Amino acid sequence: MTRPSDPILTAAQMAAAEQALIGAGSSVDELMHIAGKGAAEWVWRIAAGRPVTVLCGPGNNGGDGYVIAELLRVRAMTVNVVAPMAPKAPAAQNARRAFKGAVVTSGKGISGSVLVDCLFGSGLSRPLSAELLLLLRDLAERHPCGVAVDLPSGIASDSGEILNESLPENALTLALGAWKYAHWMMPASATMGERRLVPIGVAAPPDAAERIRKPALIAPQPDAHKYTRGLCAVIGGDMPGAAILSCTAAMRAGAGYVKLLSERPDVTVPADLVVDQRTLDMALDDKRVGSVLIGPGLGRDDNAEASLLTALAWTRTAVLDADAIVLLKPDMLRGDGTYIATPHEGELEQLCRSFAVLASGKREKAQALATASGMVIVAKGPDTIIAAPDGRMALAGPASSWLSTAGTGDVLAGIAASRLATRADPFEAACQAVWLHSEAARLAGPAFTATELAGKVADAYAACL
Repeated sequence: MTRPSDPILTAAQMAAAEQALIGAGSSVDELMHIAGKGAAEWVWRIAAGRPVTVLCGPGNNGGDGYVIAELLRVRAMTVNVVAPMAPKAPAAQNARRAFKGAVVTSGKGISGSVLVDCLFGSGLSRPLSAELLLLLRDLAERHPCGVAVDLPSGIASDSGEILNESLPENALTLALGAWKYAHWMMPASATMGERRLVPIGVAAPPDAAERIRKPALIAPQPDAHKYTRGLCAVIGGDMPGAAILSCTAAMRAGAGYVKLLSERPDVTVPADLVVDQRTLDMALDDKRVGSVLIGPGLGRDDNAEASLLTALAWTRTAVLDADAIVLLKPDMLRGDGTYIATPHEGELEQLCRSFAVLASGKREKAQALATASGMVIVAKGPDTIIAAPDGRMALAGPASSWLSTAGTGDVLAGIAASRLATRADPFEAACQAVWLHSEAARLAGPAFTATELAGKVADAYAACL
Protein backbone atom coordinates (compact mmCIF):
# COMPACT_ATOMS: atom_id res chain seq x y z
CA MET A 1 0.00 0.00 0.00
CA THR A 2 1.65 3.19 -1.20
CA ARG A 3 1.00 6.24 0.96
CA PRO A 4 -1.14 8.18 0.65
CA SER A 5 -3.29 5.78 -1.35
CA ASP A 6 -6.55 7.55 -0.63
CA PRO A 7 -5.83 10.57 1.59
CA ILE A 8 -8.03 11.87 4.38
CA LEU A 9 -7.53 15.50 5.37
CA THR A 10 -8.44 17.71 8.27
CA ALA A 11 -10.26 20.95 7.48
CA ALA A 12 -6.99 22.85 7.97
CA GLN A 13 -5.06 20.49 5.68
CA MET A 14 -7.75 20.85 3.02
CA ALA A 15 -7.63 24.65 3.23
CA ALA A 16 -3.83 24.55 2.89
CA ALA A 17 -4.03 22.19 -0.09
CA GLU A 18 -6.50 24.49 -1.84
CA GLN A 19 -4.31 27.49 -1.07
CA ALA A 20 -1.35 25.69 -2.63
CA LEU A 21 -3.33 25.30 -5.86
CA ILE A 22 -4.22 28.99 -5.79
CA GLY A 23 -0.58 29.87 -5.18
CA ALA A 24 0.33 27.80 -8.23
CA GLY A 25 -1.93 29.89 -10.46
CA SER A 26 -5.47 28.63 -9.93
CA SER A 27 -8.24 30.64 -8.22
CA VAL A 28 -11.09 30.05 -5.81
CA ASP A 29 -13.55 30.61 -8.65
CA GLU A 30 -11.83 28.01 -10.82
CA LEU A 31 -11.70 25.43 -8.03
CA MET A 32 -15.36 26.12 -7.24
CA HIS A 33 -16.31 25.50 -10.87
CA ILE A 34 -14.32 22.24 -10.97
CA ALA A 35 -15.94 21.01 -7.75
CA GLY A 36 -19.41 22.13 -8.80
CA LYS A 37 -19.10 20.51 -12.20
CA GLY A 38 -18.02 17.18 -10.71
CA ALA A 39 -20.84 17.27 -8.15
CA ALA A 40 -23.41 18.31 -10.76
CA GLU A 41 -22.62 15.19 -12.79
CA TRP A 42 -23.57 13.01 -9.84
CA VAL A 43 -26.74 14.99 -9.10
CA TRP A 44 -27.74 14.88 -12.77
CA ARG A 45 -27.43 11.10 -12.83
CA ILE A 46 -29.38 10.63 -9.61
CA ALA A 47 -32.14 13.09 -10.51
CA ALA A 48 -32.68 11.54 -13.96
CA GLY A 49 -34.71 14.50 -15.12
CA ARG A 50 -36.70 14.96 -11.92
CA PRO A 51 -36.89 18.31 -10.07
CA VAL A 52 -33.91 19.30 -7.93
CA THR A 53 -33.70 21.76 -5.05
CA VAL A 54 -30.31 23.21 -4.09
CA LEU A 55 -29.96 24.68 -0.59
CA CYS A 56 -27.15 27.25 -0.59
CA GLY A 57 -25.33 28.77 2.37
CA PRO A 58 -23.35 32.02 2.51
CA GLY A 59 -19.88 30.53 2.06
CA ASN A 60 -18.00 28.67 -0.63
CA ASN A 61 -20.08 25.55 -0.08
CA GLY A 62 -23.06 27.65 -1.09
CA GLY A 63 -21.04 28.82 -4.08
CA ASP A 64 -20.62 25.20 -5.11
CA GLY A 65 -24.41 24.94 -4.95
CA TYR A 66 -24.94 27.86 -7.33
CA VAL A 67 -22.49 26.26 -9.80
CA ILE A 68 -24.35 22.94 -9.55
CA ALA A 69 -27.71 24.66 -10.03
CA GLU A 70 -26.58 26.54 -13.15
CA LEU A 71 -25.07 23.44 -14.75
CA LEU A 72 -28.31 21.55 -14.17
CA ARG A 73 -30.39 24.49 -15.43
CA VAL A 74 -28.55 24.60 -18.77
CA ARG A 75 -29.39 20.91 -19.13
CA ALA A 76 -33.05 21.92 -19.03
CA MET A 77 -33.68 20.46 -15.60
CA THR A 78 -36.14 21.99 -13.15
CA VAL A 79 -33.98 23.55 -10.43
CA ASN A 80 -35.09 25.48 -7.35
CA VAL A 81 -32.46 27.35 -5.35
CA VAL A 82 -33.13 28.21 -1.72
CA ALA A 83 -30.65 30.61 -0.12
CA PRO A 84 -31.69 31.83 3.33
CA MET A 85 -28.62 34.09 3.44
CA ALA A 86 -26.89 36.08 0.72
CA PRO A 87 -23.43 34.85 -0.30
CA LYS A 88 -20.61 36.50 1.60
CA ALA A 89 -17.49 34.90 0.08
CA PRO A 90 -16.39 36.66 -3.15
CA ALA A 91 -16.30 33.46 -5.20
CA ALA A 92 -19.74 32.50 -3.93
CA GLN A 93 -21.02 35.94 -4.93
CA ASN A 94 -19.62 35.41 -8.43
CA ALA A 95 -21.27 31.99 -8.64
CA ARG A 96 -24.59 33.52 -7.53
CA ARG A 97 -24.38 36.12 -10.29
CA ALA A 98 -23.59 33.39 -12.84
CA PHE A 99 -26.73 31.47 -11.91
CA LYS A 100 -29.47 32.59 -14.30
CA GLY A 101 -32.41 31.11 -12.44
CA ALA A 102 -34.54 32.38 -9.58
CA VAL A 103 -33.38 32.28 -5.96
CA VAL A 104 -35.76 32.27 -3.00
CA THR A 105 -34.92 32.81 0.66
CA SER A 106 -37.63 30.55 2.08
CA GLY A 107 -38.27 26.88 1.54
CA LYS A 108 -42.02 27.28 1.99
CA GLY A 109 -43.88 25.36 -0.69
CA ILE A 110 -40.68 24.06 -2.31
CA SER A 111 -40.69 20.35 -3.14
CA GLY A 112 -38.91 18.06 -5.55
CA SER A 113 -37.18 14.71 -5.94
CA VAL A 114 -33.61 15.54 -4.92
CA LEU A 115 -32.39 17.96 -2.24
CA VAL A 116 -28.77 19.07 -2.63
CA ASP A 117 -27.39 20.28 0.71
CA CYS A 118 -24.84 23.05 0.11
CA LEU A 119 -25.62 24.96 3.29
CA PHE A 120 -22.30 24.44 5.10
CA GLY A 121 -19.30 22.25 4.30
CA SER A 122 -16.15 21.18 6.10
CA GLY A 123 -15.58 24.54 7.80
CA LEU A 124 -18.55 24.22 10.16
CA SER A 125 -17.59 24.00 13.84
CA ARG A 126 -20.82 24.99 15.60
CA PRO A 127 -24.40 23.73 15.47
CA LEU A 128 -26.83 25.07 12.91
CA SER A 129 -29.16 27.78 14.19
CA ALA A 130 -32.69 26.70 15.02
CA GLU A 131 -34.00 28.46 11.91
CA LEU A 132 -31.54 26.81 9.53
CA LEU A 133 -32.03 23.40 11.12
CA LEU A 134 -35.79 23.72 10.71
CA LEU A 135 -35.34 24.76 7.06
CA LEU A 136 -33.06 21.81 6.34
CA ARG A 137 -35.39 19.31 8.00
CA ASP A 138 -38.46 20.80 6.30
CA LEU A 139 -36.93 20.57 2.83
CA ALA A 140 -35.62 17.07 3.48
CA GLU A 141 -39.14 15.90 4.33
CA ARG A 142 -40.37 17.06 0.93
CA HIS A 143 -37.53 15.53 -1.07
CA PRO A 144 -37.20 11.72 -1.00
CA CYS A 145 -33.50 11.77 -1.94
CA GLY A 146 -30.79 13.84 -0.25
CA VAL A 147 -27.33 14.61 -1.63
CA ALA A 148 -24.80 16.34 0.65
CA VAL A 149 -22.02 18.31 -1.03
CA ASP A 150 -18.66 17.97 0.77
CA LEU A 151 -20.32 17.15 4.12
CA PRO A 152 -23.87 17.12 5.41
CA SER A 153 -24.65 20.39 7.20
CA GLY A 154 -24.43 20.05 10.97
CA ILE A 155 -21.40 17.73 10.93
CA ALA A 156 -17.96 18.46 12.44
CA SER A 157 -15.41 17.65 9.74
CA ASP A 158 -12.46 16.59 11.89
CA SER A 159 -14.26 14.51 14.52
CA GLY A 160 -17.39 13.10 12.92
CA GLU A 161 -19.47 14.67 15.69
CA ILE A 162 -23.11 15.39 14.92
CA LEU A 163 -23.62 19.00 15.99
CA ASN A 164 -27.44 19.00 15.76
CA GLU A 165 -30.02 16.41 16.69
CA SER A 166 -32.22 14.74 14.09
CA LEU A 167 -30.25 15.74 11.03
CA PRO A 168 -31.63 14.33 7.76
CA GLU A 169 -29.99 11.23 6.33
CA ASN A 170 -28.56 11.41 2.83
CA ALA A 171 -28.53 8.93 -0.01
CA LEU A 172 -25.18 10.26 -1.24
CA THR A 173 -22.37 12.44 0.09
CA LEU A 174 -19.91 13.97 -2.38
CA ALA A 175 -16.50 14.69 -0.85
CA LEU A 176 -14.91 17.65 -2.62
CA GLY A 177 -11.18 17.46 -3.31
CA ALA A 178 -10.34 14.89 -0.63
CA TRP A 179 -11.95 12.75 2.01
CA LYS A 180 -12.46 14.33 5.44
CA TYR A 181 -12.34 12.42 8.71
CA ALA A 182 -16.10 12.74 9.20
CA HIS A 183 -16.72 10.74 6.03
CA TRP A 184 -15.39 7.63 7.77
CA MET A 185 -15.95 8.29 11.47
CA MET A 186 -19.03 7.58 13.55
CA PRO A 187 -21.57 8.83 14.27
CA ALA A 188 -21.50 11.17 11.26
CA SER A 189 -20.63 8.53 8.67
CA ALA A 190 -23.90 6.73 9.37
CA THR A 191 -25.85 9.73 8.02
CA MET A 192 -24.05 10.00 4.67
CA GLY A 193 -25.32 7.11 2.58
CA GLU A 194 -23.01 6.27 -0.30
CA ARG A 195 -19.83 8.34 -0.50
CA ARG A 196 -18.07 9.45 -3.65
CA LEU A 197 -14.99 11.60 -4.18
CA VAL A 198 -15.00 14.58 -6.55
CA PRO A 199 -11.35 15.38 -7.39
CA ILE A 200 -10.28 19.00 -7.84
CA GLY A 201 -6.52 18.47 -8.19
CA VAL A 202 -5.33 19.01 -4.61
CA ALA A 203 -2.15 17.29 -3.44
CA ALA A 204 -2.23 15.63 -0.04
CA PRO A 205 0.39 16.62 2.55
CA PRO A 206 2.94 13.96 3.55
CA ASP A 207 1.32 13.54 6.97
CA ALA A 208 -2.18 12.93 5.63
CA ALA A 209 -4.09 9.96 6.93
CA GLU A 210 -5.27 7.40 4.41
CA ARG A 211 -8.30 5.28 3.77
CA ILE A 212 -7.62 1.56 3.91
CA ARG A 213 -7.88 0.01 0.50
CA LYS A 214 -7.75 -3.52 -0.81
CA PRO A 215 -4.20 -4.83 -0.21
CA ALA A 216 -2.05 -6.33 -2.95
CA LEU A 217 -0.97 -9.72 -1.60
CA ILE A 218 1.13 -12.35 -3.34
CA ALA A 219 1.05 -16.11 -3.64
CA PRO A 220 3.86 -18.11 -1.97
CA GLN A 221 7.11 -18.28 -3.92
CA PRO A 222 7.84 -21.53 -5.81
CA ASP A 223 10.44 -22.56 -3.23
CA ALA A 224 8.37 -21.55 -0.20
CA HIS A 225 7.85 -23.78 2.82
CA LYS A 226 5.92 -23.33 6.04
CA TYR A 227 8.69 -21.54 7.90
CA THR A 228 9.57 -19.09 5.13
CA ARG A 229 5.90 -18.11 4.99
CA GLY A 230 5.96 -17.35 8.72
CA LEU A 231 5.31 -19.17 11.98
CA CYS A 232 2.54 -17.63 14.07
CA ALA A 233 2.12 -18.71 17.70
CA VAL A 234 -1.20 -18.13 19.49
CA ILE A 235 -1.18 -18.41 23.27
CA GLY A 236 -4.18 -20.09 24.84
CA GLY A 237 -5.68 -19.43 28.25
CA ASP A 238 -8.73 -19.99 30.40
CA MET A 239 -11.11 -19.98 27.42
CA PRO A 240 -9.39 -21.96 24.65
CA GLY A 241 -12.22 -21.42 22.18
CA ALA A 242 -11.21 -17.79 21.64
CA ALA A 243 -7.61 -18.71 20.88
CA ILE A 244 -8.75 -21.49 18.53
CA LEU A 245 -10.87 -18.94 16.65
CA SER A 246 -7.77 -16.79 16.26
CA CYS A 247 -5.80 -19.77 15.02
CA THR A 248 -8.51 -20.64 12.51
CA ALA A 249 -8.32 -17.14 11.05
CA ALA A 250 -4.51 -16.99 11.18
CA MET A 251 -4.20 -20.22 9.18
CA ARG A 252 -6.12 -18.56 6.34
CA ALA A 253 -4.40 -15.16 6.35
CA GLY A 254 -0.96 -15.94 4.95
CA ALA A 255 1.18 -17.53 7.67
CA GLY A 256 2.57 -20.92 6.68
CA TYR A 257 2.48 -22.43 10.15
CA VAL A 258 0.16 -21.65 13.07
CA LYS A 259 0.63 -23.14 16.51
CA LEU A 260 -1.61 -23.02 19.54
CA LEU A 261 0.50 -22.82 22.69
CA SER A 262 -1.56 -24.38 25.46
CA GLU A 263 -0.60 -26.52 28.42
CA ARG A 264 -4.19 -27.71 28.84
CA PRO A 265 -4.37 -31.46 28.21
CA ASP A 266 -8.10 -31.34 27.39
CA VAL A 267 -8.09 -28.83 24.55
CA THR A 268 -9.72 -30.08 21.34
CA VAL A 269 -8.60 -28.54 18.08
CA PRO A 270 -9.04 -29.12 14.34
CA ALA A 271 -6.78 -31.77 12.84
CA ASP A 272 -4.71 -29.21 10.92
CA LEU A 273 -3.87 -27.11 13.98
CA VAL A 274 -0.71 -27.97 15.90
CA VAL A 275 -0.85 -27.72 19.70
CA ASP A 276 2.38 -27.19 21.65
CA GLN A 277 1.80 -28.25 25.26
CA ARG A 278 5.25 -27.44 26.58
CA THR A 279 5.71 -24.66 29.10
CA LEU A 280 5.36 -21.26 27.50
CA ASP A 281 9.01 -20.29 27.78
CA MET A 282 10.08 -23.53 26.11
CA ALA A 283 7.51 -23.19 23.34
CA LEU A 284 8.61 -19.62 22.60
CA ASP A 285 12.30 -20.49 22.61
CA ASP A 286 12.20 -20.94 18.85
CA LYS A 287 13.84 -18.39 16.58
CA ARG A 288 11.47 -19.40 13.79
CA VAL A 289 8.49 -17.83 15.55
CA GLY A 290 7.59 -14.79 13.48
CA SER A 291 4.82 -13.40 15.66
CA VAL A 292 2.92 -14.16 18.84
CA LEU A 293 -0.72 -13.43 19.60
CA ILE A 294 -1.78 -13.23 23.22
CA GLY A 295 -5.04 -12.13 24.75
CA PRO A 296 -8.02 -13.99 23.26
CA GLY A 297 -9.43 -16.15 26.07
CA LEU A 298 -6.34 -15.51 28.21
CA GLY A 299 -8.10 -14.63 31.46
CA ARG A 300 -7.13 -11.93 33.95
CA ASP A 301 -5.81 -13.81 36.97
CA ASP A 302 -2.23 -14.17 38.18
CA ASN A 303 -1.55 -17.06 35.79
CA ALA A 304 -2.71 -14.95 32.84
CA GLU A 305 -0.47 -12.08 33.89
CA ALA A 306 2.45 -14.48 34.22
CA SER A 307 1.78 -15.77 30.69
CA LEU A 308 1.77 -12.21 29.36
CA LEU A 309 5.06 -11.41 31.09
CA THR A 310 6.63 -14.56 29.69
CA ALA A 311 5.33 -13.93 26.19
CA LEU A 312 6.62 -10.36 26.08
CA ALA A 313 9.97 -11.38 27.54
CA TRP A 314 10.53 -14.09 24.92
CA THR A 315 9.30 -12.37 21.77
CA ARG A 316 9.89 -9.05 20.07
CA THR A 317 6.91 -9.27 17.68
CA ALA A 318 3.45 -9.61 19.15
CA VAL A 319 -0.23 -8.81 18.75
CA LEU A 320 -2.00 -7.89 21.98
CA ASP A 321 -5.76 -8.32 22.21
CA ALA A 322 -8.56 -8.58 24.75
CA ASP A 323 -7.33 -9.67 28.21
CA ALA A 324 -3.70 -8.92 27.35
CA ILE A 325 -4.67 -5.27 26.80
CA VAL A 326 -6.32 -5.11 30.22
CA LEU A 327 -3.30 -6.69 31.94
CA LEU A 328 -0.66 -4.74 30.04
CA LYS A 329 1.61 -2.32 31.88
CA PRO A 330 4.04 -0.02 30.07
CA ASP A 331 7.16 -1.62 31.57
CA MET A 332 6.20 -5.01 30.10
CA LEU A 333 6.99 -3.88 26.56
CA ARG A 334 10.50 -4.28 25.20
CA GLY A 335 12.21 -1.24 23.78
CA ASP A 336 13.21 -3.25 20.71
CA GLY A 337 9.77 -4.82 20.30
CA THR A 338 7.23 -4.60 17.50
CA TYR A 339 3.65 -4.62 18.71
CA ILE A 340 0.10 -4.32 17.42
CA ALA A 341 -2.72 -3.75 19.91
CA THR A 342 -6.36 -4.21 18.90
CA PRO A 343 -8.52 -2.46 21.52
CA HIS A 344 -12.24 -1.85 21.35
CA GLU A 345 -13.58 1.39 22.82
CA GLY A 346 -13.39 0.33 26.47
CA GLU A 347 -9.95 -1.23 26.05
CA LEU A 348 -8.73 1.91 24.30
CA GLU A 349 -9.69 3.88 27.40
CA GLN A 350 -7.89 1.30 29.56
CA LEU A 351 -4.70 1.62 27.52
CA CYS A 352 -4.85 5.41 27.65
CA ARG A 353 -5.00 5.23 31.44
CA SER A 354 -2.16 2.72 31.57
CA PHE A 355 0.11 4.89 29.41
CA ALA A 356 -1.04 8.20 30.95
CA VAL A 357 -2.44 9.44 27.63
CA LEU A 358 -4.69 12.49 27.86
CA ALA A 359 -6.62 13.04 24.64
CA SER A 360 -10.21 13.60 23.56
CA GLY A 361 -11.70 11.85 20.56
CA LYS A 362 -11.02 8.41 19.19
CA ARG A 363 -8.61 9.60 16.50
CA GLU A 364 -6.59 11.69 18.93
CA LYS A 365 -6.50 8.91 21.52
CA ALA A 366 -5.31 6.32 19.02
CA GLN A 367 -2.52 8.55 17.71
CA ALA A 368 -1.37 9.73 21.14
CA LEU A 369 -1.41 6.16 22.46
CA ALA A 370 0.62 4.89 19.50
CA THR A 371 3.21 7.60 20.12
CA ALA A 372 3.36 6.98 23.87
CA SER A 373 3.46 3.17 23.73
CA GLY A 374 5.38 2.49 20.53
CA MET A 375 2.61 0.12 19.44
CA VAL A 376 0.52 0.18 16.30
CA ILE A 377 -2.99 0.79 17.61
CA VAL A 378 -6.02 -0.73 15.88
CA ALA A 379 -8.86 1.16 17.56
CA LYS A 380 -11.58 -1.15 16.30
CA GLY A 381 -15.29 -0.59 15.96
CA PRO A 382 -17.70 0.63 13.29
CA ASP A 383 -15.10 3.30 12.46
CA THR A 384 -11.80 1.47 12.90
CA ILE A 385 -8.70 3.67 13.11
CA ILE A 386 -5.13 2.42 12.76
CA ALA A 387 -2.39 4.63 14.19
CA ALA A 388 1.39 4.02 14.08
CA PRO A 389 4.07 5.46 16.38
CA ASP A 390 5.66 7.30 13.43
CA GLY A 391 2.48 9.29 12.84
CA ARG A 392 0.91 7.23 10.05
CA MET A 393 -2.84 6.84 10.33
CA ALA A 394 -5.49 4.98 8.35
CA LEU A 395 -9.27 4.73 8.58
CA ALA A 396 -11.38 1.82 7.46
CA GLY A 397 -14.51 2.05 5.41
CA PRO A 398 -17.79 0.90 6.93
CA ALA A 399 -17.85 -2.80 7.77
CA SER A 400 -20.77 -5.17 8.10
CA SER A 401 -22.85 -4.52 11.22
CA TRP A 402 -23.10 -8.30 11.54
CA LEU A 403 -19.58 -8.14 13.02
CA SER A 404 -21.26 -7.09 16.26
CA THR A 405 -21.15 -10.60 17.66
CA ALA A 406 -18.88 -12.41 20.11
CA GLY A 407 -15.63 -13.77 18.73
CA THR A 408 -15.19 -11.55 15.69
CA GLY A 409 -12.46 -9.60 17.48
CA ASP A 410 -10.56 -12.86 18.02
CA VAL A 411 -10.72 -13.41 14.27
CA LEU A 412 -9.29 -9.95 13.58
CA ALA A 413 -6.46 -10.53 16.05
CA GLY A 414 -5.60 -13.84 14.39
CA ILE A 415 -5.47 -12.22 10.95
CA ALA A 416 -3.21 -9.45 12.27
CA ALA A 417 -0.83 -11.95 13.88
CA SER A 418 -0.71 -13.98 10.67
CA ARG A 419 0.11 -10.91 8.57
CA LEU A 420 2.78 -9.89 11.09
CA ALA A 421 4.32 -13.38 10.94
CA THR A 422 4.86 -12.90 7.19
CA ARG A 423 7.24 -10.04 8.09
CA ALA A 424 4.89 -7.34 6.85
CA ASP A 425 5.46 -3.85 8.20
CA PRO A 426 3.36 -3.66 11.41
CA PHE A 427 1.24 -0.73 10.20
CA GLU A 428 0.70 -2.42 6.84
CA ALA A 429 -0.06 -5.73 8.58
CA ALA A 430 -2.71 -4.02 10.69
CA CYS A 431 -4.28 -2.33 7.66
CA GLN A 432 -4.29 -5.60 5.73
CA ALA A 433 -5.91 -7.38 8.67
CA VAL A 434 -8.70 -4.84 8.98
CA TRP A 435 -9.46 -5.03 5.24
CA LEU A 436 -9.42 -8.85 5.18
CA HIS A 437 -11.64 -8.97 8.27
CA SER A 438 -14.18 -6.61 6.68
CA GLU A 439 -14.13 -8.45 3.36
CA ALA A 440 -14.59 -11.80 5.09
CA ALA A 441 -17.65 -10.34 6.80
CA ARG A 442 -19.02 -9.14 3.48
CA LEU A 443 -18.52 -12.58 1.95
CA ALA A 444 -20.13 -14.28 4.95
CA GLY A 445 -23.40 -12.43 4.40
CA PRO A 446 -25.89 -11.81 7.19
CA ALA A 447 -26.17 -13.54 10.56
CA PHE A 448 -22.79 -15.30 10.58
CA THR A 449 -20.96 -16.72 13.57
CA ALA A 450 -17.34 -15.99 14.38
CA THR A 451 -16.39 -19.47 13.17
CA GLU A 452 -18.12 -18.84 9.85
CA LEU A 453 -16.34 -15.50 9.61
CA ALA A 454 -12.95 -17.15 10.16
CA GLY A 455 -13.78 -19.63 7.41
CA LYS A 456 -14.23 -16.77 4.91
CA VAL A 457 -10.79 -15.25 5.53
CA ALA A 458 -9.21 -17.45 2.85
CA ASP A 459 -11.70 -16.19 0.28
CA ALA A 460 -10.94 -12.59 1.27
CA TYR A 461 -7.22 -13.33 0.93
CA ALA A 462 -7.74 -14.88 -2.50
CA ALA A 463 -9.50 -11.71 -3.66
CA CYS A 464 -6.24 -9.80 -3.07
CA LEU A 465 -4.01 -11.99 -5.24
